[in-house]
Amino acid sequence: MHCEHDLEAATKAVALINAGEGDFLMKGLLSTDRYMRAILNKEQGLMNPGAILSHITVAEPKNYHKLLIFGDVAIIPLPDLNQKVAITNYLIKTAHFLGIERPKVGLLAASEQTLPKIPSCADAAIISKMAQRGQIKGGIIEGPLGMDLIIDHESAVIKGMKSEVCGDADCILFPNIEAGNTFYKTIVKLLKSELCAIVMGARVPCVLTSRGDSERSKLYSIALAAMLA
Repeated sequence: MHCEHDLEAATKAVALINAGEGDFLMKGLLSTDRYMRAILNKEQGLMNPGAILSHITVAEPKNYHKLLIFGDVAIIPLPDLNQKVAITNYLIKTAHFLGIERPKVGLLAASEQTLPKIPSCADAAIISKMAQRGQIKGGIIEGPLGMDLIIDHESAVIKGMKSEVCGDADCILFPNIEAGNTFYKTIVKLLKSELCAIVMGARVPCVLTSRGDSERSKLYSIALAAMLA
C-alpha cells in the first residue's frame, strides 16, 4: 500500500495488524525510532498494559557449535531486574519455538563472582536463584558468568566452574545495550555470522533488522516471526 512518508507507513501497518489483516510487523526502510513509535503508541499501538518490549536475536556464529539466542541489543539501554527477567523469559520462549526443550541461559557479567557492588553480578545472582526456586521456568539458568565461561568449556574447567551452561549456552542475557550491541555487530561484521532479529512483548512479533543487514538475515527474521506468530 502506498504511503506518502515513512511515519504514515508505520502507522498504517500497525492499524492493519490491529484490524486482523496481518500476523506480524516488519521494519522496512524507516528509522528504528519511528518504527518503535508506532508500536508504542498508547492509543493505536501494539502494546498491552504493563508489557515489556525487548529485542531478541538468533545468530549462527561460525565458530560456535550451535545457535545463540541473545538480548537485548537494541531497545532497553540499561534493563532493571524486572526487565531482565522478562528478557530471560523471551529468550527461553524463542528457544522453545526453535525446538530447544531446556535451553541453557548464561547471564553475562564482568565476573563469575557474586559481587554486590556490580549490578550485573547482583542481578544475575538473583535471577539464577529465581530459576532455582521455580519463578522462571523452562530453562537452565546460570549467572553471573563471564563471556569466556558462557561459550568456552575449557575456560570453565580451568576456573573450576561446574555448570551445564558453561561452554554450551543456548542463550545469553546481556546486562546493557552496549555489551549486547557490540556483540551483535562484532559477530556480523568481524565473524560474518548470519542472524535474525525480532521484537517481543507486543501483541504480535515485530521484525527489527538493520537497514544494512543482509537479505538472508531479513529472510531468517521473517521466518522466525512467522513461527512465533
